[in-house]
Amino acid sequence: MAAPRGDRQPQSDGYRTLSLSGNVGFGSLPDQLVRKSVKQGFCFNILCIGETGIGKSTLVNSLFNTNFDDPLSTHFLPNVRLRAQTYELQESNVNLKLTIINTVGFGDQINKEDSYQPIVDYIDAQFEAYLQEELKIKRSLSSYHDTRIHVCLYFISPTGHSLKPLDLLTMKNLDSKVNIIPIISKADSISKTELQKFKKKIMSELVSHDVQIYQFPTDDETVSKINTIMNGHLPFAVVGSTEKVKIGNKMVRARQYPWGIVQVENENHCDFVKLHEMLICTNMEDLREQTHARHYELYRRCRLEEMGFRDVGPGNRLVRLLVFHIE
Repeated sequence: MAAPRGDRQPQSDGYRTLSLSGNVGFGSLPDQLVRKSVKQGFCFNILCIGETGIGKSTLVNSLFNTNFDDPLSTHFLPNVRLRAQTYELQESNVNLKLTIINTVGFGDQINKEDSYQPIVDYIDAQFEAYLQEELKIKRSLSSYHDTRIHVCLYFISPTGHSLKPLDLLTMKNLDSKVNIIPIISKADSISKTELQKFKKKIMSELVSHDVQIYQFPTDDETVSKINTIMNGHLPFAVVGSTEKVKIGNKMVRARQYPWGIVQVENENHCDFVKLHEMLICTNMEDLREQTHARHYELYRRCRLEEMGFRDVGPGNRLVRLLVFHIE
């Protein structure tokens, strides 16, 4: 039924905007989506890259305030291996299937030139598994366990000097495949002055070597201001600990040294709170979206072209390749 003449609004992009004279009900769509999402649960996959003993497991335990019981790694592996462990977490009736992928033996070999290759192969294997599920005649993407990597936490040794060649080589080979967030681990081992210089040095080297790290999105007005500020704090300098120390009348997560106490959640001591806020509370969904829309779509396009699919057919006629998402 056409709307009354007085309720018609100017056309925009070929569509008319109409004013409703009463409640219809589609305003509840966001609530419906929330209920559906909560019922299905979410998955989030974190890749941790860094040298043995740099504090990867401790930081992840601190981020999720639990103990994932990651086995100790050895320094004597002949090559880099990836170890994936999946956990079911629940908070406020929201279920999260969390997969943590740890790089075992990274940087321990004498010849480190190809240390990044097993990581690239693993990321591509997860993309390929999702693509093969997409290409099935009968698909079940709604129940499919998505193992694609949503974020890579790249742990940088707190040398205070510059990035190692292995760091630059690895990040350069991964930046088109995964969202990279660089982290200076064990940041309490260098002074604040050295730390600020080290941060600037790292960002300068990443720019000069054209390494694309993940930038917190600034196009959403609700998080634009805080994300813009946080982009200026990269790389995050963090300290991880699950041990609690009594300070005054409070028990806080901290690391205790003969010279004093470093509080994990004290922003004057490290950037742990900033990382936690940006990674889990504010931008987790954007990381998931970027993985699909940017990194996976690039992989998918290249693979389909390898398989002989083209968008342009004989005579330069457009061939529409449709992949239906049935969820």
